[in-house]
Amino acid sequence: MDATGRVLIVDDDEQVLSLIEDWMRDEGFEPTLGTNGVEALRLTEELRPDILLLDLAMPEMNGIEALRRIKDRDPDLPVVVISGSTDSRDAVEAMKNGASDFLTKPLQRAHIFRAVHRAMSERLLRSQIRTLRGRLGSTNLAEAMGPSEVVARLDTEVRRVAQSDFTVLIVGETGTGKELVATAIHDASDRRDRDFVAVDCGAVPEALFESELFGHEKGSFTDAHRSRPGRFEIASSGTLFLDEILNTPPACQAKFLRAMQERVIQRVGGDRPIPVDVRIVAAANQELEAEVAAGRFREDLYYRLSEFPIRIPPLRERRQDVLYLSQRFLDATRQELGKEVAGFSEAALDCLLDHTWPGNVRELRSAIRRAVLLAEDEILPRHLAHLGTPIETALETGEVREQVSVPAPVDAPLKEQVGRAVEAVERAAIGRALREAGGNKAQAARRLGIDYKTLYLKMKKYGLTVEDLPDPS
Repeated sequence: MDATGRVLIVDDDEQVLSLIEDWMRDEGFEPTLGTNGVEALRLTEELRPDILLLDLAMPEMNGIEALRRIKDRDPDLPVVVISGSTDSRDAVEAMKNGASDFLTKPLQRAHIFRAVHRAMSERLLRSQIRTLRGRLGSTNLAEAMGPSEVVARLDTEVRRVAQSDFTVLIVGETGTGKELVATAIHDASDRRDRDFVAVDCGAVPEALFESELFGHEKGSFTDAHRSRPGRFEIASSGTLFLDEILNTPPACQAKFLRAMQERVIQRVGGDRPIPVDVRIVAAANQELEAEVAAGRFREDLYYRLSEFPIRIPPLRERRQDVLYLSQRFLDATRQELGKEVAGFSEAALDCLLDHTWPGNVRELRSAIRRAVLLAEDEILPRHLAHLGTPIETALETGEVREQVSVPAPVDAPLKEQVGRAVEAVERAAIGRALREAGGNKAQAARRLGIDYKTLYLKMKKYGLTVEDLPDPS
């Protein structure tokens, strides 16, 4: 996110105030200073800052008491608590009272901005969620999928088609949320109070496909010990969602088409037509035209299914939704595990944005759940190691290690050997980040979790230039 906004800094130490004020101005923030808890209360009320940095031990009113009162007035204001104590009980108390983060002195610039950006990002996401909740009716599609314009258009399409009985064909890669869209159509329709019945056509054995959809009569085949209704009957007056429709056996496609057109089915082994009133929503993970052209899918069935086609773009085309969904999955997993994970480091956010997500939302959810399980305080790039790019990932996976040699003599002092090793690792990691960023130094700096100036100085130190980088291929 952009480093802009109003920040209130409250601390009784003038040197700390001056230091943080300079850092904030350098990054484009508008800092205001206070020296005690009473001033913190007054200034938050008057200025309505975007974030508050609050010292713990102050005269007149301590940080915890000020935090409680401020949160009573403005529960959404991100508050980063600062303390000279390393007592973990202080951190627990601050977090219980609504602090976004807890930092100990002496302060480090990188830690301050990591906490600030994370807190403001989470506030923005919470604001987006509230906006979406206020804007949405019964579908809740945008809240579930993200705030991007792409999802907003999907929501519009869903609302439009939901009021009709058109058959809908949803096309999207695996893991994009096709069933979510189908459910949203049902929930926004006049059938919302009736059953939504989902069938994974790829999971039904071909021999049982007709029975699964249309039901069977007792004795119609081996093991048919009693009559059983099919999914069409069960979904009558509601919605039948047929996922992976391309897996419909050719022998069943004609019966399927007839059921859709005539709204009548016949059970396997039965001779009595059964009327059904069902809304059909189908889904496929690839375009059906190629299957039709190859003769594997009936053309007339394809046209009947695609009265209203909806395409769900893959997650790599919806970058705006990645961080939104990551935060949702983080919150859900924190609650599930009962674990206090503060959020994502800046470098981890870059990992999430740089990844192409071939498994789409399903892959993202799994990655975040795994990262929350592994993380202690916050999610770092090493907790997303299988996505790989930043220096932490390279060190953990050994990709940098393979490129590193320690040129110091074995009889050199330990400090010299360690220093040479660290320089070799830094040089290799910076070179790798620059190669993967296509020579874009700003992007490489984000990947490594450092600022542009630091990258520039290190490149100068190691004699690295973009022109000298080897071709990654």
